[in-house]
Amino acid sequence: MTECVIVRITKADITRVIHDELAFAELFIAHLLARNSRVEEDLVDQLFNSSEKRLARILLLLANFGKEGRPEPIIAKISQETLAEMIGTTRSRVSFFMNGHIKVHSSLLNVVLHDQPQIKT
Repeated sequence: MTECVIVRITKADITRVIHDELAFAELFIAHLLARNSRVEEDLVDQLFNSSEKRLARILLLLANFGKEGRPEPIIAKISQETLAEMIGTTRSRVSFFMNGHIKVHSSLLNVVLHDQPQIKT
């Protein structure tokens, strides 16, 4: 956990800042595009991947695996019920997967985080 400040900005103010501040506009648009991409990845993940693969992906994302620097331990206490809701399965299914020690081999990183399913026609 880190200290933070939350600020509410009106639509008129954010529109003005986007038009007036090029650096902020680039940062803001990059954030929106990244967020949109993540939503699309989550949808594809939900539609085409098994619950095991979705659980592995969410745990890797929570640990910032594949980002700059090293993976970090997940400090927040996340219940199996919350994980089940995040991946669209039952708590008992998550419990089944998480019994024992979980190891993710780095060679599977691309498969879990960046695999794009192919639809064959």
